[in-house]
Amino acid sequence: MLPLNHTRARGKHQEARACRFLKKNGLQLLERNFSCRFGEIDLVMLHPPQHLVFVEVRYRKSSEFGTPMATVTAHKQQKIRRAAALYLMKHQHYQAMASRFDVVAIHPGHGGKDEIQWIRHAFY
Repeated sequence: MLPLNHTRARGKHQEARACRFLKKNGLQLLERNFSCRFGEIDLVMLHPPQHLVFVEVRYRKSSEFGTPMATVTAHKQQKIRRAAALYLMKHQHYQAMASRFDVVAIHPGHGGKDEIQWIRHAFY
């Protein structure tokens, strides 16, 4: 098992990769690692023209124990929804926008290169 600080560093690296990928696809970063008593939202982004996107980034170095998307359990989804509600309470100017929950799943692909999968509207 990796030391906690190494695991966190890898997680931050994967979040940065996901952020760059989403920016290349037209999203704008509003906030990274929004944290509250309910949990954390990895990325809060704006998808023009008027979508607020709450992004969960999941990375798996192997699919031996399941896909990255499979790790976004109902409990995890509930925590993200609650954190998103609090985010909207604190940033009322975004409340009129349509919002959605996306997942960026990063996993080993063919040829040893990681694949990035963007799942829009991953849950509600």
